[in-house]
Amino acid sequence: MRRRRPDFELERGQGRVAGVDEVGRGPLAGPVVAAAVVFLAPPPDALTALIDDSKRLDAAKRNTAFAALRAAAEGGMLRFGLGAASAAEIGARNILGATHLAMGRAVARLGMVPDLALVDGNRPPPLPCPVRCIVGGDALSLSIAAASILAKVVRDRAMTRLDPRWPGYGFARHAGYPTAAHRAALARLGPSPHHRRGFGPVDRAVLALG
Repeated sequence: MRRRRPDFELERGQGRVAGVDEVGRGPLAGPVVAAAVVFLAPPPDALTALIDDSKRLDAAKRNTAFAALRAAAEGGMLRFGLGAASAAEIGARNILGATHLAMGRAVARLGMVPDLALVDGNRPPPLPCPVRCIVGGDALSLSIAAASILAKVVRDRAMTRLDPRWPGYGFARHAGYPTAAHRAALARLGPSPHHRRGFGPVDRAVLALG
C-alpha cells in the first residue's frame, strides 16, 4: 500500500493556517528550533512534490525543498517564521517549555496572526491564535511538513557552524544527538556551553569531571 504524503486538506477552508513544528528535542547539545509556515494559497504541485516529513527526506532533498520554500516566500506564495530556544533556556525551562518558547517565537516572526495553528504533537503551546494539535502532523499536513523542513535545515546548519568552534565533539556529524561517538567525546572533554544541563549524560559528565 502506498503511504500517504502530507497534503493541504487540514488547512483548506480554515483561513490563514500556520503549520508549526520543531526539531531538536532529543539532542544533548544545541538549540531547539521551530518553524511556522503559512501558505497564502494552495501550493502548486511542483512545490508540493518536494515537501514531506523532514525525517523521510535525505539531506539533499531537504536542502532542495528548503531552497524552494525560501523562493516561494520571496515570491509571496507563503510566509514563514523561525524561532529557537538555546541550550541555556532548555536547562532553565525544561525541553517542553523551551520547545513552546521556540514555537511562540516562530509564530511571532510570521508578521501576521494566523487564524489557526496546526501544531505537530499533543501539547499545545501558548500562541496568539487557536491551536489544533496533530500527532504525526508532519506526515499529514503540508504546512507542518514544510515547517519541519525549514526547522531541520536551519538547526543542522547551526550545529555545523558550531563544529569548528568546539572541535572534538563532532557536532557537524551528529547535530548534537546522543550517538556513541558524541557520548564518548562528552565523557572525555566534558560539556561545552552548548550542552544541555538537565540531560542525564551531560549532568553525569559534569559530575565526573568534578
